[in-house]
Amino acid sequence: MELRPILSALMRSKVSMILIGVQVALTLAIVCNALFIIGQRLDHMRRPSGVNESDTFLFSSSGFGHGFDPRATIREDLAVLAHMPGVASVSTTNSVPMSGGGWGEGLSLKPQQKTSTTQTTIYMVNEKGLGTFGSKLIAGRDFKPEEVADLEAGDTLRPPVIIVTQAVADKMFPGENAIGKQVYLSENPPASTIIGIVERTQQPWMSSDTVENSTFVPGYMPYGNSSRYLVRTEPGRRDEVIAQVEKKLSESNSSRIIGKIRTMEDVRRDAYAGDRAMSIILGAVIVALLTITALGIVGMASFWVAQRTRQIGTRRALGASKKDILRYFQTENFIITTFGLLVGAVLAYAFSLWMMQSYQSPRLPWYYVPIGFVCLWALGQLAVLGPALRASRVPPAVATRSV
Repeated sequence: MELRPILSALMRSKVSMILIGVQVALTLAIVCNALFIIGQRLDHMRRPSGVNESDTFLFSSSGFGHGFDPRATIREDLAVLAHMPGVASVSTTNSVPMSGGGWGEGLSLKPQQKTSTTQTTIYMVNEKGLGTFGSKLIAGRDFKPEEVADLEAGDTLRPPVIIVTQAVADKMFPGENAIGKQVYLSENPPASTIIGIVERTQQPWMSSDTVENSTFVPGYMPYGNSSRYLVRTEPGRRDEVIAQVEKKLSESNSSRIIGKIRTMEDVRRDAYAGDRAMSIILGAVIVALLTITALGIVGMASFWVAQRTRQIGTRRALGASKKDILRYFQTENFIITTFGLLVGAVLAYAFSLWMMQSYQSPRLPWYYVPIGFVCLWALGQLAVLGPALRASRVPPAVATRSV
């Protein structure tokens, strides 16, 4: 089929062609970048926390009354929880991954170092902390009971020994074995010796640039009469244990209130609620844009078919087949779509560049635009198919009598 008659016809409908082309261009630019952002959010949400999320839950306990002894209560609670059927491990802790709140600290290689070598979160746990978190120890050893410090609120954190994640070890001692090395918390002596390395335990802050940097410290620092517990159950028994926790602890000591029990799956869902909402909104925008673009193509093609009924009939009378008419409108749509896609490719990369400069977003991968080309070409051909089929069915005799 010669393109000259098609291009000549398009030049007589410049406004419609430009409007559809611009619509296609904007759709490509927005859809490519929106899909890339959705992909980033989904990758973000799928990051492993390093915790046994399916079998673990946490809760707080807040005592009241003049004679309430928080430290004695913690010891009693740990004993009660450890002996509950279905409980595999229990530990006190100040925070957990993905919770949004915790203790951040700088790690330095030298005392009084002006700028910390890296940042880390601090998880204060007892000797069963790693097992309760489900963190995988890949080097060194776990804490011993005698190493767990009984701290007071306001004490300066100076642990003799610590356990760090692999990310911290790599940052502090790249290419070296970090076991036995000494580091400084908050740049102040005395030093803390690294006795163990865990594969992964994320920070509470999901947007942190150092989200994999975590440090376990042996000890616990009660906040007034409040304490927090992390419990890991035997596989499949989490809900069974949760149903008994408040009753058992209230029987042990009624002078306190048990806070809301949250599973680690609840914590993850709340931590990534914003990412989930963004993905849903962008997905709805993509669907809306593609629908509007398809409807625009359908409307334009239908209008042109109505306008060209006599022309179509004349071509049919001169020997054009139904397939020729169908191919004519599909080719016409392909030309308009291609024009829009070329402009859209420039807009897509320009928008990505703006995102990089304004929000430190990664560069849009090159293959998103070619895939977008193919998808929008296919969408355009599907959208024009209905009007093109109607055009191909115009009877020559009726068309030649139209006025």
